[in-house]
This record gives sequence, structure tokens and C-alpha cells, in this order.
Amino acid sequence: MVLPRKSVSEETEEPASETTESKKKLESIDDLAGVGPATANKLIELGYQTIESLATAAVKELTPAGISDKQAAKIISQARDSISIAFIPANALIKMRENVLRLSTGSATINDLVGGGLETQTITEFYGQYGVGKSILCHQLCVNAQKPIEQGGLDGGALYIDTEQTFRPEWIIRMASHLGMDPEETARRIIYSEAYNSDHQILLLEKADKVIKENNIRLIVVDSLMANFRSEYLGREMLAERQQKINKHLHRLSRLSRAFNAVAVVTNQVMSKPDAFFGGQVEPTGGHIVAHTSHTRIFLRRTASGPVRIARLVSSTYLPEGERLFKITENGVEDIDEGDSAKD
Repeated sequence: MVLPRKSVSEETEEPASETTESKKKLESIDDLAGVGPATANKLIELGYQTIESLATAAVKELTPAGISDKQAAKIISQARDSISIAFIPANALIKMRENVLRLSTGSATINDLVGGGLETQTITEFYGQYGVGKSILCHQLCVNAQKPIEQGGLDGGALYIDTEQTFRPEWIIRMASHLGMDPEETARRIIYSEAYNSDHQILLLEKADKVIKENNIRLIVVDSLMANFRSEYLGREMLAERQQKINKHLHRLSRLSRAFNAVAVVTNQVMSKPDAFFGGQVEPTGGHIVAHTSHTRIFLRRTASGPVRIARLVSSTYLPEGERLFKITENGVEDIDEGDSAKD
């Protein structure tokens, strides 16, 4: 029996309809084909509450929801089609990078050091000794992120994950007042959570995508990255497990920053180098995992002149190393003036 041949119009219409359906913009995970209420709830419990988070997930990360590898791959594929993740030529990437925004640090010299401000879709790491001003800088970024884009802000809110109980609203009030912003409204747009241990810290970030989307978060801060891990994973026998968790944690942060076009900032502690020939030599904790995952690493250190600090760009994906001076005052992060001494 010979089946009648379809007309040209019939042959072209069907694939076109299928393509349109597959490229349809999805708003929530309930819109995904083959995802019922039960599966959706399980995905949400795992921390995948938005299409953006599913698009950057791995198959093995979804199988704990009780679905097969094949179904997980299908779900991820739909999510990726929705947000147009694909192979592209380098010249198209140049155009896409026009969407990358930059967040002012509050200091023109630091902005100059990092190419105009902290980039969205990347992780910036600030590390240094205790009391050098890492957390104060994070407070300043939370305030600056709310300013209009033309003023060096991101016109969005901030998510602050605190592991050392260093967040202080008083800093936010002073900084906002100094910049002529409404202190109460500024504080309202900073979503805060304290991480009590490393597992809680990981969980907060895994559950963050819905909070980020609902509050137009454009800055994600983890202050500090390694504090909980260092206190809980002691000895070499626990090092491998610790590094695996940190690796997954940082990759989750990187995915969120890319999915929501946000700046990701982590602060890091330092440890002494006993084999160094000169005193005062320190290096950031976290080893190669943190070094490889951070796109920009900045070392902060004190000078002999009170409020003056030195910011050293240690590594960047495209910028040369360098140093700049800035200062920390009661108003926050500022540039130094002629009256400030910078003796190191």
C-alpha cells in the first residue's frame, strides 16, 4: 500500500510548528512538557525553582527528584531552548557581551583597576587579612547596586549571605545617607540571610533563584566563602570532600550570576605561608578550586596610613595585574585625596 505524498506546504508547516513550540518562552517550571505537579514540587525542593536554574543544571543533579536520566535531559533541553543557549561565533559573543554591566565599587581607582567596575556574569573574589575592609566593601556594593546604571549601579537589589555575622545595617544607613539615597528603602532591597554552617550555606544558594528573580537581585554576596568550611573540615582526610563541596557551591554561584546577569562577589580569608622567606606573606584559602573558579581575584591589604588600603589585582581573565589605592571612612569606600599618606 502506497501512502499519499504530503504536499510541500504540509511538509514545511509541521516542522515550523514544532520549532516554534520548542523555542517558546517558558515562564515557570510548570510550563515544561512532561513536568507534572509532583515532579515540579520535587525540583523546587532541590532548589530548581526557575527556568534559568534548570537551563544550567546537570542531568545527575535532577535525578534525585525521582526522574530518569532521559527525562532530566529532556527537561534541561527545554529550559535551554527557552533561554537560547547555543553555539555561537565569537563575533556574536562580542555583541552579547554588550549586555554585561559593571558595578561601581565606590572608588574610581578600583573601578579603573578592574576595567570600569565589577562585571556581571562573573565571580569577583576579595581576600585579605582580618579587618582590612572586605565586608565594608561588600556593604558598599550592596548600596551601589541599587543606583541607576548610568550612575555605576545595576538598578537592582542585593542578596547577602553572611557566614561570619559581619553584616551591619548601620553601615548601609550611613552609606545610603552619604549618597543621598533613602536609607530605609535601600535596606529593604538588600535580602539578608545568615549561614549557620557549610551545608546551610550551600542550601541557601541552591534555594536562591526564586528570591533572585522576585526581588530583581543584581548582586550576590557570600561573606565569607571559606569560614564555615575551614571550621568544619579539619585534617587532610577531609580535604577532598571539602573541595568537592566548594567546587559545586562556586559553580552554582557562577550559574546564578550568568542566568540573572548579576555580579557575584565572595570574600575570602587568608593563611600564612610558613615557608616564605619574607614575613607577612599570606595566600587565600580554598586552594586551586577557588583560584580557578574566581574570574577576578583582588588582594586587599593595609598601609601605615590608617584608612588607606591597597587593592592588588592578582588575576583576571583579561586584565593585567596592578595596584590601586583607596580608603575606608565612616561614609564607606572612597578615593584617597592629596592629604592622605600611603606609606606601606
